[in-house]
Amino acid sequence: MNSSSPIYYLPGRGGRLDAGLGTALVERNLLVFGRETVGDFASLSFQEQIELVAQDIQANFWHQEAKILANSFGAYLFLHAQTIMPAYIGKVLLLSPIVGEFSNYETGTHFVPPRSRKLKELVQAKKYPTPQSCEIHVGEQDWQSNPEHVSEFGKLLNMSVTVVPRAGHMLPKEYVTTVLDQWLSVSSALKETR
Repeated sequence: MNSSSPIYYLPGRGGRLDAGLGTALVERNLLVFGRETVGDFASLSFQEQIELVAQDIQANFWHQEAKILANSFGAYLFLHAQTIMPAYIGKVLLLSPIVGEFSNYETGTHFVPPRSRKLKELVQAKKYPTPQSCEIHVGEQDWQSNPEHVSEFGKLLNMSVTVVPRAGHMLPKEYVTTVLDQWLSVSSALKETR
C-alpha cells in the first residue's frame, strides 16, 4: 500500500483522528484527514459541521480513487453532507452508521440526532444523491444503528449492507480489520487497473 495514500475519516461522536480506528489507518501507512468530533468542530451547529465536511470532500477528495471512512455519528455527518453535494464519486465505507433516531427500551436510552427524519424523507422521495460506491457494515445487535433501518436505507439506495452476526454498535476489532484491509486492497487494485 502506498504510504502517500490519503483517506478522509469521520469518527463517531467524541472521536479523534489519531485514536481507535484512526490508529489502524495510520498503521496501514495512510495519510489520515478528516474532522475530529470534539473541540471546536463539536461546538459548531450541525449545519456548519455538514457544510465543513462537504467542503473538505469536494476540495480534496473529489476523484474516483478517493476514500472516505466514517463510523457511527461520523457516518451520519457524511450522509447529511452528501445531501448538499452531488453524488460522491469515490469509495465510501460506513461502519455502524446512524441513519436517524434510535431507542433502547431495555435501558430507557433514546437519541434523536439533528434532522433525524431528513435522510429517510429524501430516500423515500428518491431525492437522495447516492454515492457511486458505498459499503455499509452494522451489528446484528446494534441498538444505535438499528440493523433493520440501516438495511432498509441501504436497499432503497442500492448500497451493500452487511449485518454482522452477534455484534453490537462497536463491531469486533478482528471483523473491522478484515473489512478495512479488503476495502483498501480493492481500492488499490482498482487504481492499478486504470
